[in-house]
Amino acid sequence: MQPYLKMMQQRGADTLARQITTGSEIYDRRKHLRRLLPLAPEDFRDESPQTTRAIVLHLARALRAERGRAGHWTYDLNRHIGLAQAYKAEKESLVREERLSQKARH
Repeated sequence: MQPYLKMMQQRGADTLARQITTGSEIYDRRKHLRRLLPLAPEDFRDESPQTTRAIVLHLARALRAERGRAGHWTYDLNRHIGLAQAYKAEKESLVREERLSQKARH
């Protein structure tokens, strides 16, 4: 591959990674999740680890489905980025919850 193209691909990947990280930092479940997943508000109102795990699974499935649409006219890059931001935020929340529960047990 030509050096210029390789550099541009790397810059694009870096920009996308920053966008996902920044979005995951300002993610608000009550505000953003209802636009990404077909869930009722009562399905994600609970902040328990079980609910977070279920949301992470829903988001993972939605991301796989969105990736499957890549190249098709129904593919939406903004939706894909939103799903990735929510997935990252929920996954990090789950990791924090699990660490706290482990510390509480010891």
